[in-house]
Amino acid sequence: MLRNFKKQTILVLSTILFLSAAGAAQKDQKKKTDGDAAVGTPILWTGGNPARRDLYNGPGGDAMKPDLSNITFIERDTSGHNKKYRIKDGSGRVWVAKLGSEARPETAAVRLLYGLGYETEINYLVPELTIPTVGTFKNVRLEARPDHVKRLDQWSWKQNPFVGTNELQGLKIMQVFLTNYDLLDMQNKVLKVKGPDGPELHYIISDLGSTFGRFGSNNLPIFFRFGRSDNNPQAWSKAKFIKGVKNGRIQFATTGMKSRGMMKDITVAQGRWLFDQLSQLREEQLRDAYRAANFSPSEVDLLVAGTRRRIDELNKATSDRLARNKK
Repeated sequence: MLRNFKKQTILVLSTILFLSAAGAAQKDQKKKTDGDAAVGTPILWTGGNPARRDLYNGPGGDAMKPDLSNITFIERDTSGHNKKYRIKDGSGRVWVAKLGSEARPETAAVRLLYGLGYETEINYLVPELTIPTVGTFKNVRLEARPDHVKRLDQWSWKQNPFVGTNELQGLKIMQVFLTNYDLLDMQNKVLKVKGPDGPELHYIISDLGSTFGRFGSNNLPIFFRFGRSDNNPQAWSKAKFIKGVKNGRIQFATTGMKSRGMMKDITVAQGRWLFDQLSQLREEQLRDAYRAANFSPSEVDLLVAGTRRRIDELNKATSDRLARNKK
């Protein structure tokens, strides 16, 4: 009996060692695979002519518009806090359908960033969508999941290949511009795509739903959430943007934003770079961006006016005369 016990003990220990070694090998292989997947040229901003971009159809253009003739339910998407479903359209493309208050603002926010030359998700707003076996819903955001795009890990606002560049600083400013109060790194994503000169790593903000409203009313722990909102054109049109300029740095109205100090190092010159991009967007383009998100005509008027006011504020804060006087 003692001999059998020893044999069983040896067998159990051998099994444990084998499984541990196998697990370690799998982890090493995963690390190797992930490392290989992350090889490519990092891209945050592609530039171009903002005035020529189609802000109604957005980054997917007319060619990527979902075919709503036949919708197939795939599964419930449990990522994030909003209710989402993975579906397939009539052309066989896969989409993530997002419901709730974040659908409209996210659609519009993506179009504004795309208009400025930033890499973004591909999305469209469907005013009404029936998902078989699930239900019929109003204002559904569809976000593309193309087969040729590999979704990698998140990227950090404070550690990335673009730290200190005009492009990253401009993207930070746009988060205040859009009143995006959800600036966690987990909302950022790296997409690996095939570019003309080899693999590219597109650094995007994957979740822009907490926008077009206002920040909270204070910076106290937990209580900073009080007063904040999204999908609220009236509140957004009145929300503060820039407080002033001090020591060559722009001071933003970030009360209730919880920006983790990200907005303290933005120079006047970097703000001017963003203004140069924003000032090229035409009135028609802005209206297209908000119409694409199914905002009403009166809401579109509020949003366009709010956009123009913010652009004017950035212009005043970064003009040479004011910058010299406030240094």
